[in-house]
Amino acid sequence: MQERQVATVKAVCGLSDASSERRPEDIFRGLLEFAPDALVIVDSRGEIVLLNTQAERLFGYLREELQGKAIEILVPERFRKRHPEYRDSYLLNPGLGALLGTLGEGPEPYGLRKDGTEFPVEVSIRSFETEDGVLVSSAIRDVTERKKAERALREGQDRFQSAFDNAPIGMALVDLQGCWLQVNNALCRITGYSEAELKATTPRAITHPKYVDCDAEDLRQLLHGAIRSYHSEKRYRHSWGHYVWVLETVSLVRDAKGDAFYLIMQVQDITGRKEFARRLEHLVDHDFLTGLFNRQHFERELSQEADLVARYGTPGAVLLIDLDNFKTVNDTLGHKAGDDLLKGVAALLRHRMRQTDVVARVGGDEFAILLRQTDGERAQIVAEEIVRSLSRQTAALGEQSINLTASLGVATFDHLSATEVLAGADSAMYEAKQAGRNRVAMFQPRKGQPQVTSTRFAEAERIRKAIEQDRFLLYCQPILDLQKNEVSQYELLLRLANEEGGEPFTPSTFLNVAERFALIQTIDLWVIRKAIGLIAAQASTGHKVKLSVNLSASSVADPKLAALIEAALAETTIDPTCLVFELSETAAIANIEVAKTFASRLRSHGCQFALDNFGAGFGSFYYLKSLPFDIIKIDGVFIRGIAETPMDQLVVQAMVAIAKGMGKKTIAEFVSDEDTTSVLRKIGVDYAQGYHVGRPQPVAEVVQPPETDRLKP
Repeated sequence: MQERQVATVKAVCGLSDASSERRPEDIFRGLLEFAPDALVIVDSRGEIVLLNTQAERLFGYLREELQGKAIEILVPERFRKRHPEYRDSYLLNPGLGALLGTLGEGPEPYGLRKDGTEFPVEVSIRSFETEDGVLVSSAIRDVTERKKAERALREGQDRFQSAFDNAPIGMALVDLQGCWLQVNNALCRITGYSEAELKATTPRAITHPKYVDCDAEDLRQLLHGAIRSYHSEKRYRHSWGHYVWVLETVSLVRDAKGDAFYLIMQVQDITGRKEFARRLEHLVDHDFLTGLFNRQHFERELSQEADLVARYGTPGAVLLIDLDNFKTVNDTLGHKAGDDLLKGVAALLRHRMRQTDVVARVGGDEFAILLRQTDGERAQIVAEEIVRSLSRQTAALGEQSINLTASLGVATFDHLSATEVLAGADSAMYEAKQAGRNRVAMFQPRKGQPQVTSTRFAEAERIRKAIEQDRFLLYCQPILDLQKNEVSQYELLLRLANEEGGEPFTPSTFLNVAERFALIQTIDLWVIRKAIGLIAAQASTGHKVKLSVNLSASSVADPKLAALIEAALAETTIDPTCLVFELSETAAIANIEVAKTFASRLRSHGCQFALDNFGAGFGSFYYLKSLPFDIIKIDGVFIRGIAETPMDQLVVQAMVAIAKGMGKKTIAEFVSDEDTTSVLRKIGVDYAQGYHVGRPQPVAEVVQPPETDRLKP
């Protein structure tokens, strides 16, 4: 064997005995051991003649264990039968070696270690002619890590491709010349173009001209490495011809040298969001019933116009319109007829006025008009035409009809501020009412009068400032559980702090004005947020409290209120069953379908509803059937004398029976003594509320307020 190895060394190295004083096997051994790969040399019979230390390490054998053994010992079992064919083919045609390999079948050969584990290898084969025949040298390299890296790269590419193709938003690769390289199905759906059609065009070509260069500076900074990505809102031209709003998120892929390679663009269709924002903006500035501008928008326009008039001396006027006896329409024909009448008035005013004029609904049955570039004489003519046109309007329900009239006040700017000109129009409008209604009155400021004021507007301004300065107060009145004889919940009651330090004002002194000037929704939302904060504060201390909040008809009809309440509930994650909304019959009758939708929506979140003043009106049982209420608050008219009046007892018994049959709770209001309490308990009323149970007290004295007690409306 030793002689054979020496001969092999000489053949491989191309040495003769006289070629060097140094022994040839030593020279070859050095070359063999310094090779970076495992080297295995076999003869024509496929027996291993030589191998190096790297081969020992790679396959886990000692040199002596492999020498003289067939090369198939290093080949996995599943390849061994066919391996001699590859070996013989190679010996016949050595040029096939690079294709056939020697340690496995096919393009990916495998090696077999002594411990039985298989691993992928890369094999380079070379043959040598010797005196004893052909020798084959195999340089073998373990490519396990490389294969893992290739597999990871391939899997990563597959994942990217899958994510790219199946992404729910539009995805695209864009070259640095601005052409689509690759697009996914979502982008095709967004734009309406096929993949081929998109690749035949460019993002720039389908972008609305107004937005073509809107992100030019962002793109420049991205390419220069100043930012990693950017967002841009644009409008794409759909294949059908219309435009869609999209949000582009653009990032950059760089090559190994750090040079810009291509752009990755994510495209979201935000048309719906834009439309929602437009509608929300419309709701903020417009009256939801008539579609006219609301008071807030009118006052902004009025303030801007007052500044222009003061600066340039241009003329201008304000018309304030109040419908005469509008309450009669609601009371006689119902709120539906009243709403229809208001819509008709709004349409008439909108049609009559110029585009430059501002027409608004500023209160329940009040409208205001800002006439630009109009002097007093022309303003009076316009006002009289409006009064005549409105007098031809009628409200009808079946065979009943009521003719409409209006009182209209006119005020010109004439060195007046926005607040003063509005107050002047208000004073003139009241003057028209006092003079017999259905007429126009011009405001005439008195000489030397320092400031124009209006009692109603002053009161409205006082309420606005109270909201801004957080001067409203909350009181609470306990509600007694008659079966457990313990207080289980409270009704929140609103008060307005007296700036002069006296007793707080009760709702009767300010709610009518708040309703008329569309401030009641803001007040109601303020109370609701306070209630949610109080419930959350109690829950944080391990206590549970149920609070009732009164809602006005205007708030129930406001489409934004339910969403704002839902957002407030989500912020605090309180138990929604602790929040009870009380609706009076008046609030419910204003729009039965709106009230039903409002109550159903919030009850789906777990909130409860109480029908207040139950029994006071002829329609109470109808509302009980039609509206999703949880609690019935029996009106005090049946409670005050119930201890001495059998008829009241019978009526209340009937109410309790109906409520229990419907699975609803009952609360008796205006409970003033123990005798009344005893009768109510005997009849089966669930709860009692009134001075006998407890008078209203500041909420801070009864319910722990939240740490941050300043909840903005």
